[in-house]
Amino acid sequence: MGPSGWWPAEDKRDIIVGAILVQNTAWQNADVGLNNLKHRTGLNPEAVLSLSQTELIDLIRASGFYRNKAKAIHNVFQWFDDHDWDYAGIAAKTTQAELRQQLLALPGVGQETADVYLVYLFDLPTFIADSYTRRLFTHLGYQHTDSYQHLKQQITLPSNFTAEMAQDFHGQLDEFGKHYLQREDTFADSFLARALLKKQQT
Repeated sequence: MGPSGWWPAEDKRDIIVGAILVQNTAWQNADVGLNNLKHRTGLNPEAVLSLSQTELIDLIRASGFYRNKAKAIHNVFQWFDDHDWDYAGIAAKTTQAELRQQLLALPGVGQETADVYLVYLFDLPTFIADSYTRRLFTHLGYQHTDSYQHLKQQITLPSNFTAEMAQDFHGQLDEFGKHYLQREDTFADSFLARALLKKQQT
């Protein structure tokens, strides 16, 4: 499938906001809210934090669940502001497991968003068990793919797996999902399904 180029963003603050806005909605809807916020603030931390909740809600309304997402954006921006937006410094001060717990403690940051931040903001390798990935791993014969945590617990990345590999791996899985794992599941038509069938026949 080639290099995925994920996460497509001009700046890491794009990723911070995009990962919140895309929760429980299509990227097209999240992108509307992201572009509105960028147009208004340039994602400048001071400008974002100076917005009232009403103003922030109006800008991101297209993404749905906008009240919770507005609170999440404000909370996360305030957390990074308190840490001087020093991604490398934040990662260097603690373990990956502890950093994940700190992120999960932020209102509006769930397991998937926390892992996206680890991979794309802090350049730390971890497995992102999003919905496309869970659907794919179900086809691959994994059990207990009903929740994010159930699948994540089953996956151990190789010790030599780099952040760049983790970033591209997630991108590849999502691109595959867009092609073959939408509402009309066409996994059986995919190159992976053909490869699996060929392996089973040998």
